[in-house]
Amino acid sequence: MKRAFYIGRFQPYHLGHHAVLTKIADEVDEVVIGIGSAQKSHGLSDPFTAGERVMMIRHALEDINIRHYALPIEDIQQNSIWVSYILSRTPPFDVVYSNNPLVIRLFEEADITVLQSPMYQRDVYSGTEIRKKMIAGEKWEHLVPPTIADAIEEIDGVARLRSVSMTD
Repeated sequence: MKRAFYIGRFQPYHLGHHAVLTKIADEVDEVVIGIGSAQKSHGLSDPFTAGERVMMIRHALEDINIRHYALPIEDIQQNSIWVSYILSRTPPFDVVYSNNPLVIRLFEEADITVLQSPMYQRDVYSGTEIRKKMIAGEKWEHLVPPTIADAIEEIDGVARLRSVSMTD
C-alpha cells in the first residue's frame, strides 16, 4: 500500500486542488490531506473553519476513487520541527506531493520523498482569486466542484467573507 501526503489551506477547495488530487489518486492507494492553518477562520484569507474544509473535501472527493484522510493541521511557527509535528498527527505516508519550496525543503531534510504535483491552471484556480470574486459579487462557482459551491452556500460562506472584508 502506498500512501501520500498533500497539504493545502483549501480556502476554498477548488478545481486546481481537485485536478491535483485526481492525479495523485492515480499514483497511490491512499492520500492524507493536511488542512493547513486549521486554527484560522473568519478572516479575509482564511474564511472557512477547519471543520467546514473537512466537509468540503469529503464532498469534493466523492467522485474520485481514492481512500483519504482529511486532517486539520494547525500552524506551529517552528519550521525546524514542522515535519515531526506533521508525522505525529497523520497516518504514516511514503511520499509528499507539494510545489511549495519550504515544504519541499523541510521534507527533503527529513529524508522523505517529495514529488512536485502538477500545477493546474494556477492563474485561474486560486483561492485568493476565488475569494476576491466572492467579495466583488462576481461569478466564482465555475472555479470549484459543484459540491463545494453547495457547501459554501450551506454555510453562507460568501456573506461571511463579505462581512469580514468590511472595515469600520
